Amino acid sequence: MTPESVGPLSRLVDVMNIPPRGQEVHVVVSAEERDALAKDFGLPGIQALSADYQLTSTAKGIHVTGVVKASITQVCVVTLDSFDSDIEEDVEVDFAEPSGMPAEPPTDINEYEPPDEIINGQIDLGALTAEFLALGLDPYPRKPGVDFDYRDPSDEKDSPFAALNKLKADK
Repeated sequence: MTPESVGPLSRLVDVMNIPPRGQEVHVVVSAEERDALAKDFGLPGIQALSADYQLTSTAKGIHVTGVVKASITQVCVVTLDSFDSDIEEDVEVDFAEPSGMPAEPPTDINEYEPPDEIINGQIDLGALTAEFLALGLDPYPRKPGVDFDYRDPSDEKDSPFAALNKLKADK
């Protein structure tokens, strides 16, 4: 596993070195990594990106909880203006060795979320940070206070109800 294979952000943690009481990990993303992520995600900019994680060993692998925080610049889908916003995403993910994963999911697939894989004895908290940043992005961002309420006047005169509306107005 190399940083190029997982994206521009990689913070590998060796799961064998996690103490029994757990481990706290703080991920701070450099300006170069933020620029590369912004380019990957089609954002004008990422001013800040960090994550705080708590890693604990479980019988089946590693349990990761935490929060990803970011200050980003997005483009409004209505006005096409750039605007700044903050993202805060809670993280809760289980990691397990591929050999420890169940061969088949339980019968109720809606309740089953398979664990992420521990690869070569490591988990990548950088890739996890980027993943949860992506999950926190609004696919149709709107600048605060902007509302989209467009009505094309030509639609009303071509409407099948235009003639009825005209009759109603003539009475």
